[in-house]
Amino acid sequence: MKKTAITLLLVVMGAGAEAQTMYDALRYSENNYEGTARTMAMGNAFTALGGDLGSVTINPAGSAVARYSQFTITPGVAISVNSSGGTSQDYFQTTYKTPMGKFSLPNIGFSVNFDTHRTSGIKNWALGFTVNKTNTYNNDLYTRGLNSTTTFSGALATFAAGILVDDLILTDSYDPYPDSRIPYDVILGYEAGIIQPPGETQIVDGNEVLKYPDTYIGVAENYDIINEGDAENEFISAGLPADASIEQIYSRRILGAKYDYVFNFGANVSDVVYFGANLGITSLNYSQEYYIREMSGGDASDYSMFQTKFNSLRYNNVYSASGVGVYGKFGIIVTPGNGLRLGAAIQTPTAMSIQERWSASAEMTTYDETYGNGDAETPESEYEYNLTSPFRFNVGAAYTFGDFAVISADYEMANYGGMFIHEANTNDNTQFETLNEDIRDFMGAQHMFRLGAEVRPASSFAIRAGYGLTTSPEKVEDEGGRLVYLQKLADKPGRTMSHRFSFGLGYSSSGSFFADLALQATRYADEYIYPYDYYYLDGENVFIDPTVNTPEILSRRWLINVALTLGFRF
Repeated sequence: MKKTAITLLLVVMGAGAEAQTMYDALRYSENNYEGTARTMAMGNAFTALGGDLGSVTINPAGSAVARYSQFTITPGVAISVNSSGGTSQDYFQTTYKTPMGKFSLPNIGFSVNFDTHRTSGIKNWALGFTVNKTNTYNNDLYTRGLNSTTTFSGALATFAAGILVDDLILTDSYDPYPDSRIPYDVILGYEAGIIQPPGETQIVDGNEVLKYPDTYIGVAENYDIINEGDAENEFISAGLPADASIEQIYSRRILGAKYDYVFNFGANVSDVVYFGANLGITSLNYSQEYYIREMSGGDASDYSMFQTKFNSLRYNNVYSASGVGVYGKFGIIVTPGNGLRLGAAIQTPTAMSIQERWSASAEMTTYDETYGNGDAETPESEYEYNLTSPFRFNVGAAYTFGDFAVISADYEMANYGGMFIHEANTNDNTQFETLNEDIRDFMGAQHMFRLGAEVRPASSFAIRAGYGLTTSPEKVEDEGGRLVYLQKLADKPGRTMSHRFSFGLGYSSSGSFFADLALQATRYADEYIYPYDYYYLDGENVFIDPTVNTPEILSRRWLINVALTLGFRF
């Protein structure tokens, strides 16, 4: 699973700018429908059903199925449960479960039905405005353990290799990060004292200067001079002290959601064909904060084992994004008779504008008076870019057993290889050429399968259930160097797809009031997180060093939605 072919170019690593990835594009393009409690309970398999405001986002024709006007509001609770730990006993040995609950509003909207009083042709049409949630990002992660092999400070030191220490000494107090050629985390680590050049000096032209001005040691490392005195073969060797270990903590909190604001039109032709159109406005907010902490003492090695008398360090990164986009969607439902219903919809690419903000801070403490303590923080940076997400289409079939029951099945596909990131306010996309090539090469089609069923043992009471499966659109290289979809990797079977299970109840009064309750549980695909990597310098390029066994965290996430829809027909 670990990707070792990623190349980081120093010239594009400036102060966190232009750091967008294909995973950002996927995150802001992907849909994980919620909606009303009824649609959620039936797995959102509503392409061929309609009649519910939660279905309007899936198929615009659904608004014309109901022969009445309606209003719905769906408050709820979204509970994220994350279990995370290391994949090896070499680090993050304990798996921690971290639940997080937040109030949710997956649906609110109305639709007004107009009856033409005709017996054929357009018998009724509808106008409406609905807000349905299409993604919940909430996710809280925490894990910790002992590491006797590598350190974050050591990894940062390898990333800084080849950069002259004079280039890290900052003189501009207004803009403390003026050199866009130098990675911002290297500057931050140097300012905070997490990395420093070895203290060896030599006399040059009568002046005492650093002997290794482009080599760095992490605060949690000891170093030795190998082949000292041999000018051609002398070098610095650094790493954790022999028989030493440090305690590491990795924590990440993600908050946010994506909503579709839909202006809808639908029409009913002779109770056989229903068609509709949406003008959709996508709005999203996303925030992520993570930190890495390393400590000596406690269960880890005593600070006296370290040349710096290392105590602790903490590296913190904050990122947020907001975006808005617009798209069109068109759908149709056909009822040929005998209880059969067929539906289809197509959505245009979404043109989005994304605004990002990020900052980072770092600190470290030691028990050494010479090395001392340090802290630093970056200024908050901002960046804006445009994202075009791909078109998507969905088809569905349903069968009704009179007024007693209904079953439904949907298939939806979006080809995320068609995503495109480009500069805002210019047609010069040079800086995104490599990223867009990665999207075309490593992203492909995502398939969504949805099933739903409803049984009405009484006219006012309904029991519902649903299931959904979503495949990964990501492609990776297998052992033979071929690009394959992630779910086809033999070493990770069944862990690269998302599964959704749902159940619900419904009540409909003889008057205008109705209420629905749903429980929806989504088991997301496994996520592998690499808090840091070691690097090596080759010319002007920095490459990930695959020979160093750095931590790998396996994160498993469940999202549980409990929703209650309150509705009125009029």
